[in-house]
Amino acid sequence: MATITHIELRMVDLAPKVKRTDAIQSFVSQETPIVTVYDSDGASGTGYSYTIGTGGPSVMALLEHTLAPQLIGRDPSRIDGIWRDLMFSTHATAVGAITSLALAAIDTALWDLHCKKVNLPLWKAAGGNRDRIPLYSTEGGWLHIEPAALVDDALAMQEKGFRGSKIKIGSTHLSQDAARLSAVRNAVGDSYEIMTDANQGFSLSEAIRRASILEDYKIGWFEEPLPADDVAGHVELAKRTSVPIAVGESMYSLSQFKDYLQMGAASIVQVDVARIGGITPWLKTAHLAEAFNVMVCPHFLMELHLPLVCAIPNAKWLEYIPQLDTITAETMRIEHGHGIPSDTPGLGINWDWQAIDALSDVVQITEAG
Repeated sequence: MATITHIELRMVDLAPKVKRTDAIQSFVSQETPIVTVYDSDGASGTGYSYTIGTGGPSVMALLEHTLAPQLIGRDPSRIDGIWRDLMFSTHATAVGAITSLALAAIDTALWDLHCKKVNLPLWKAAGGNRDRIPLYSTEGGWLHIEPAALVDDALAMQEKGFRGSKIKIGSTHLSQDAARLSAVRNAVGDSYEIMTDANQGFSLSEAIRRASILEDYKIGWFEEPLPADDVAGHVELAKRTSVPIAVGESMYSLSQFKDYLQMGAASIVQVDVARIGGITPWLKTAHLAEAFNVMVCPHFLMELHLPLVCAIPNAKWLEYIPQLDTITAETMRIEHGHGIPSDTPGLGINWDWQAIDALSDVVQITEAG
């Protein structure tokens, strides 16, 4: 039986290539914790998570001082057992973003190691339901972008074979949001999907008011209309509109998704593999959604979500926002507007270690905590 011998911790801070704004915040940088786990057979697996500009050092401290030392001597193939032990060891700080982001970096590394040792790509090891997924683009739809530029980007993505674009909403007045959506809809036609995202920016009354505008433009979904902890508000909103309600990027446990699904508060699940705590709870959430006949359209992390949405039967879209180009040796494969998962054993991410090492320091963990 192989055991974990040591762990390497790094954090790379990646600047977005474009300005990213929404109704409540700006995406200032992508702090990217990277964890590499080594076993006694000489094999290794690498995983990661992210922040949008704050909290990265806290994630790294939790990894270095609390979580990573507990891996030494463990059987790396017991992924679910390790995840549960690590979660319990942090019960006083869970459920929450810092703990989940740290757990995700370890869990994705263990899955990468496992897939390499069984000689399977993640998309097959986790289910193997499809070998491609349609893409929609978010990168050209940020809130500060003027209608003409929104149109130019949507038309460019449509020309590339993409099936949809996401437009951020939450302008001062609904007329401004309507102008943005009208411009894009008139340009791309009815068969091209337009998704919207309010990033938790509305009150219930305002969300109900703006949902009527979204119906006019045949919007694909209304994402994060309300604060994520307002389950009752989402239930009420879902009753008032025909536009599908999408939630998930600001939820950190399987139980939170259970509450939404049981109460009919969401019809699209956007579970984020980093914020839910890794591949292990991500798959459980996806299968829970399947039991409710609800589609999974995950948030961000397209390179890691690509094999996961191809693994499950109830995925519909992959969100296109490039973020790893500067620290990987090759970009995600795209053909005719579809993401194609790698057949290389592991997560399918080809890390550029020279670039990573130039941007980070390495912390070695060799002793059990």
